[in-house]
Amino acid sequence: MKNALIVTITGLFLTAAMSSIAFADGTTSLRGARDLDKLSRMFETKKQLKKKGGIERAFKAAPPQIPHDISKDRVTLQENTCLKCHSAANYKREKAPKVGDSHFKSRDGKTLKKLSSRRYFCRQCHVPQVDAEPLVENVFKGLPYEKK
Repeated sequence: MKNALIVTITGLFLTAAMSSIAFADGTTSLRGARDLDKLSRMFETKKQLKKKGGIERAFKAAPPQIPHDISKDRVTLQENTCLKCHSAANYKREKAPKVGDSHFKSRDGKTLKKLSSRRYFCRQCHVPQVDAEPLVENVFKGLPYEKK
């Protein structure tokens, strides 16, 4: 019993000592010196790029990026405003790319009459672009993508 108490006290002491050493080298939190209970400042919003003809894909299987403003678009369980322009019924009239055939496949590969529920939330894969400096250096080079 006495040994267990000594081991526990020693463990607590070592844990406290290690945590104080970890921050002694000037390591700081990603939020900086701000306290958790303080309000954070609003970040600067960037204007979304609008590019006629779309944005070149980084590699062959990359999902197309969104070349227009989507700030007023809504994707909820009840509505998906992307489909007002990109559905099979509307894409020609709107001069917009049609939702890909892969979006009408079940996980078993069966063709569906309606958009697959796995592909309903467009912005999981398709994202708008902004004119901003990269946050980190990126040296990725995709293979050239040839449009058909």
